[in-house]
Amino acid sequence: MTEQQHGTEPQLAAMPGDWQRALAVVAHPDDLEYGCSAAVAQWTDEGREVVYLLATRGEAGIDTLEPSVCAPLREREQRASAAEVGVSAVEFLDHEDGVIEYGPALRRDIAAAIRRHRPELLITLSHRDTWAMNGRRYWNTPDHVAVGRAALDAAADAGNRWIFPELGREQGLAPWNGVRHLAIAGSRDATHAVDATAGLERAVRSLMAHRTYVEVLTDEDPETYCRSVVEGMARAAAPRFGGRPAVPFELLSR
Repeated sequence: MTEQQHGTEPQLAAMPGDWQRALAVVAHPDDLEYGCSAAVAQWTDEGREVVYLLATRGEAGIDTLEPSVCAPLREREQRASAAEVGVSAVEFLDHEDGVIEYGPALRRDIAAAIRRHRPELLITLSHRDTWAMNGRRYWNTPDHVAVGRAALDAAADAGNRWIFPELGREQGLAPWNGVRHLAIAGSRDATHAVDATAGLERAVRSLMAHRTYVEVLTDEDPETYCRSVVEGMARAAAPRFGGRPAVPFELLSR
């Protein structure tokens, strides 16, 4: 009888440690703070390099703020958020929030970042129609689908000199075929996890740094809300990771 037939899910394996540089590619400010940041804190504690790449500045994310006002505010909050977990390099691609299009332009931008930063680990959010949190499934947004899919495809694009040859010719970016692992957060098919224990408090502070955005999401006290979200996600993964709070990922290898 399988583990599923017993009513339990398979245990999550520990994430591989054979990498030094990671690039996290998402659509919006705050995307990484809903689940990934405790893992990032653990990695930076270990001396690993993590760079954040955001396709937009989240300018359409707050109904009461015009995009021209919202974009710089959310950029500042994202940089402060990243600093809480040891990330100093945060880049923005300036695609349009809410209507990101999957296609060559997005793949080219991400492939260029992969060539610049030369990561061995590439992180993104679920690119599927649904994403998972705390045992529940939610309908995904078009931006997450587009960016997640483009990030996975760009890992291969970055290593092929004949795809987007202008990156080498015009920007001097040599091909990089060194991405070994693709880690998908928010996946319903998680296979691996990172122990969130040491990074949990910093992950809470990291989400709290998006205070303007959080305050329009909930009537709760911001710290209460952020703590319940971050700790709740980590606890939900614990039964599959030896009882330890964890950040789950679907891990694909190249």
